[in-house]
Amino acid sequence: MPQIDQLLIATRNPGKVREIAAMLARNGITATTLADFPSLPDVEETGQTFLENAVIKAAAYSAAAGCHALADDSGLEVAALDGRPGVFSARYAGEYASYETKIQTLLREVEDAAAPDRSARFVCAMAFADPSGNIVWSAEGVCDGELAPSPRGANGFGYDPIFMPFGFSQTFGELDDEFKSAISHRAKATEAFMRFFPDFIGL
Repeated sequence: MPQIDQLLIATRNPGKVREIAAMLARNGITATTLADFPSLPDVEETGQTFLENAVIKAAAYSAAAGCHALADDSGLEVAALDGRPGVFSARYAGEYASYETKIQTLLREVEDAAAPDRSARFVCAMAFADPSGNIVWSAEGVCDGELAPSPRGANGFGYDPIFMPFGFSQTFGELDDEFKSAISHRAKATEAFMRFFPDFIGL
């Protein structure tokens, strides 16, 4: 059975690191992050889907760091925008635009759409690779909901202040971490990983 001396959360996004590390910790897993490997170069995300990008990052970072790596790629898909921003969520409205600008651009485009539809979903793809860069597991988590008329709440990060999961009147920006970590797209993908991981290491 595999020996795992180190598990790397392969992202530089501090919000993602915080959420994934907290969910792993609740299952007794301590992980390192890319902050522990400052010399590693960034991996270019050239995939056309969230899963393709997660696989690219997991394979590249695990091989470069010489340890098992768990990578995530995630974003928001909006029905009125034919699924945009999708894999370009972090670069929407310009690579260096603030999330305030990204959010306002997105809301304006939804209002201008030919058939305004506020339904949306967050998608998170995860991939897990061994130290040689071989992908040994992957999965996706989805959280369906709708867009709020304007940003609300200061919790979370990214598009959280405008996303209301179905069944809730609050945005991810207003919900506390306990609720979000139970229903979010990233929580669902991490839960799938936790169903896989014990068998992988022989527990």
